[in-house]
Amino acid sequence: MSYLQNQIKSFNANLGVVAGNNPTKRTIVTPVKPAPSPTPSQATDSSKNDLKRKRPEVPEVPYSQPRDTGTGQHIMTQITYAIEYLKTKNTPQTLSDILSYLSMQTREQSYKSSVEKILRGHDKVDYQPAQESTPALFSFRPAHNIRSAESLLRYLQAQRTAQGLSVKELRDGWPDAEDTINELEAEGRLLVTRNKKDNHARMVWPNDPSLNFEIDQEFQNMWHRIKLPEPGALADELEKEGLTPANKNQKVQRPVKTQEKKKRKPRSGGRTTNVHMAGILKDYSHLKK
Repeated sequence: MSYLQNQIKSFNANLGVVAGNNPTKRTIVTPVKPAPSPTPSQATDSSKNDLKRKRPEVPEVPYSQPRDTGTGQHIMTQITYAIEYLKTKNTPQTLSDILSYLSMQTREQSYKSSVEKILRGHDKVDYQPAQESTPALFSFRPAHNIRSAESLLRYLQAQRTAQGLSVKELRDGWPDAEDTINELEAEGRLLVTRNKKDNHARMVWPNDPSLNFEIDQEFQNMWHRIKLPEPGALADELEKEGLTPANKNQKVQRPVKTQEKKKRKPRSGGRTTNVHMAGILKDYSHLKK
């Protein structure tokens, strides 16, 4: 027993020493307060500010200002302007004249060469190669090479048919053609048809003065004394004779087709039942309508 008691005493002594070395102190932990959440108004204001800061700066341009898309700088656009320029000129123009009109004197030589090459092969341009003393010339090629009254009459007289000539095609290479046409019509040298809307000349034909001759006044009076029938008199006379006028609308009566009702076929005998009672049941099929 003495041994056990000594062990207990030594254990208790060691326990007290350990407790003295590690004193238990109560520490108060202060809770960390969470950051206050922003109110809805503050949140929206901050988000708006962020969006405002993120927007890129765009220069203010009025909506009526068109974009600079380079229109007019394409070479084919310049060719169109050049052809319109040649159309207004009655004399051939040099390449330098065309480039000066297009404000292309300062362009590079390769660009000028491209313009010249396209004009030389264009179907609306006549090209005259350069000679020893004259440079190359360009002129507009109209549908008809007519630019005077004499050339117009000569062209119409050389026609093999009475097709006439369109004034629109004539004005393509001769802008002042209508004034000359009016003068020739007043002299009796042209036959002219006009538009009803604006009374402009539409088609022209040659007028041969040798075919014009005067009729005596006596025959003119006889012609005017002839009374023409009323518009509906001729149709009435034809109907009296049992004839139908050609301008009368004839209504063709088509026979009305009557659709016949389809008769139902009698049903074939169905499945026979009650065979085992054939000797007991009576047959009433002959009473069926």
